[in-house]
Amino acid sequence: MKKDKKFTTSSGIPVENDLSSITAGNKGPVLLQDVHLLEKLAHFTRERIPERVVHAKGAGAFGYFEVTDDLSRYTCASFLSEVGKRTEVFARFSTVGGEKGSADTERDPRGFAVKFYTEEGNFDMVGNNTPVFFIRDAMKFPDFIHTQKRDPETNLKDPDMFWDFLSLTPESIHQVTILFSDRGTPKGHRHMNGYGGHAYMWYNEKGDYNWVKLHFKTEQGIVNFTGEDAGMMRGIDPDFSTRDLFESIAGGNFPSWSVEVQIMTPKQAEGFRFDPFDVTKVWPHGEYPMIKLGRMVLDRNPENYFADVEQAAFSPGNLVPGMGPSFDRMFQARIFAYPDTHRHRLGANYHLIPVNQPRGLKVSNYQRDGSMRVDGNGGPGPNYWPNSFGGVDPDGSRAVPPLDVTGTAWRHEVKLSDEDFVQAGDLYRKVMDDSARENLVRNIVGHLGNAQKRIQLRQTALFWKADEEYGRRVADGLGLDVRRIGELASMSQEERVRATSDR
Repeated sequence: MKKDKKFTTSSGIPVENDLSSITAGNKGPVLLQDVHLLEKLAHFTRERIPERVVHAKGAGAFGYFEVTDDLSRYTCASFLSEVGKRTEVFARFSTVGGEKGSADTERDPRGFAVKFYTEEGNFDMVGNNTPVFFIRDAMKFPDFIHTQKRDPETNLKDPDMFWDFLSLTPESIHQVTILFSDRGTPKGHRHMNGYGGHAYMWYNEKGDYNWVKLHFKTEQGIVNFTGEDAGMMRGIDPDFSTRDLFESIAGGNFPSWSVEVQIMTPKQAEGFRFDPFDVTKVWPHGEYPMIKLGRMVLDRNPENYFADVEQAAFSPGNLVPGMGPSFDRMFQARIFAYPDTHRHRLGANYHLIPVNQPRGLKVSNYQRDGSMRVDGNGGPGPNYWPNSFGGVDPDGSRAVPPLDVTGTAWRHEVKLSDEDFVQAGDLYRKVMDDSARENLVRNIVGHLGNAQKRIQLRQTALFWKADEEYGRRVADGLGLDVRRIGELASMSQEERVRATSDR
């Protein structure tokens, strides 16, 4: 069969031999003039871009989002303007703390990120498979992630690091309870929900706004591994979730999610019993019911993993007209941190990589130059604004509505309160059944039991504060003095830390 393609160097020069280096004689040294060899080796040594600090291991697919219910009265976002409208999407699912080579079934939150290629630019929903997070202030985020990684001395995962931080950060109790339930080991990416986590602002043409939370509900049904089954699968197939997603789509079994929202008015937010922008808490569904918006279907695998999944770059700050951020401290910080990470990992022009490029419009601005600028770099047009040479001008016709911001500039601490334990307790008492509670306690005992006793005491007291039975069962599993746990639970956090300090 005749081949139309020819083997060339990256400069298009034909390659006559890809098996032997140019040498001085049959046994002589390799010559520097072997351009093909040098190019091949130089490219090979640069094939691995820096690993993501978090969400390193992931899988992804293309598909579409379709509007099924009209919510256009709440937002002027064009891609949500009419029932039946479809928008191309790319979704990436991932573990959070593990390295690129970690097993898919490790106990870990799962990243759930969706890039909507709208006609007004890319909207990135960058969430997880849990509706809450461990912390509410990004100042703690680097420290939190360090505790999920490897000990700087031993280079091993360290239960002391893991539980020491969490026991000193009581706001984490809700997410910890979810993580150590069977929801911490989902049976593949297709069988888990996704959540935006943060509250978004939605605003309409009139400038009226509301606060909104996004939920992606799996239509395959939620299915989880038990801790034991997840451990077995780590040895049988560490790439279980990646394989499951790819093979399902390749076989025509396209995974789908129902997309729903919760809506809170500004007035409701002002008078709510806790900060509605605190990402460690959910909005109660009984008070803010789910409203159907649309449906996401993934129906196409990437042709090249590196090009699409590995180089995909999501940013919570990618918000199209009709959407804006909330005052959530984590949201505010992620708006900076994510694109800054992409500039480090992929380069200043990461937005030119095909998987990250907007689909529905041509990008026009005055940003120029930088490594890997491959789109013409603005041609002969002006590279400054304002200008009088026909350059594009800003359009503020659908800008985010103005919000009043007042207060003293200071490092305001969010004080711990009893409200921080309510939802974790409700999850244990009201949402979990007997089997789920049993698995939760067993998973916690198996992991926390490897930490120092003083850390066990401090953390188990937090479980007690969420629910007394919860704390008792963990204490019994660890062989701790139940009365002592009760005493610690009745103390303030500062007293509890002093009582369990390493003296």
